[in-house]
Amino acid sequence: MPVAVVTDSTAYLPPDLVRARGFTVVPLTVVLNGAEGLEGVETSPADATRALSGRRVSVSTSRPAPEQFAQVYRTLLAEGADGVVSVHLSAELSGTVEAARLAAAEVGDDRVTVVDSRSTGMGLGFPALAAAAAAAQGADLTGVRDAALDAVARTTIYFYVDTLEFLRRGGRINAAEALLGTALSVKPIMHMPDGAIVVKDKVRTASRGVARLVDLAVEAAGDGPVDLGVHHLAAPQRAEQLLAALTERLGDRLHDTYVTEAGAVVAAHAGPGLACVVVHRRTP
Repeated sequence: MPVAVVTDSTAYLPPDLVRARGFTVVPLTVVLNGAEGLEGVETSPADATRALSGRRVSVSTSRPAPEQFAQVYRTLLAEGADGVVSVHLSAELSGTVEAARLAAAEVGDDRVTVVDSRSTGMGLGFPALAAAAAAAQGADLTGVRDAALDAVARTTIYFYVDTLEFLRRGGRINAAEALLGTALSVKPIMHMPDGAIVVKDKVRTASRGVARLVDLAVEAAGDGPVDLGVHHLAAPQRAEQLLAALTERLGDRLHDTYVTEAGAVVAAHAGPGLACVVVHRRTP
């Protein structure tokens, strides 16, 4: 068997793509008002959206345990995989990478390697896809890992949220940034230059937010061919607007596109109304 690729549930890859590429997806846990559920298995984006709309809200998320990763790695190796490359959401946002590395050390660092995508959503999905493509072409453990790392360097994420309150509650940004974002009803545009969430720009309306995402994505695309990931949370029209505008602006430079709703983990921290674009610059 080729090198196996593992990722986590925050990649938000289309389910048919997960099956076609043979990914193993390890889910994070979401706790909604005291009730635990595995993201994408027991807890849906709609579950999180409903919880967040309540007056009394208790929403949190947690990483998979190292034992979960170790079991997955051992199973894949026992089934004949030459090695395992495990690609996960940013260590600045979650302890998932740490849990995966603890498991890799237990199973054997010579057979399992872990990659920090420094992102989430398709910012994680594109490196996982690159790893799977390299594995399918027969690359060894180092080659598959390097393909994922190369994709990390060529991937940029921007997203719009209606309010920074949910990110503040979850500890993903500090109180000062949240205050800045809510002053005068400012709508923030965020990015993740070093794996942490940072305010990139501020706009006054949701429509301007979508337009600004388009401009930033086109700038990030440069002059070469690109793939796009578009996510939303309870805002499918915003996703449609994003994709339509980017398709027009990028023209024949645009190759693969993936449009999915963000899952419950991102929902818990970003809140309804999220619109996100991920730009993956292809190699020439």
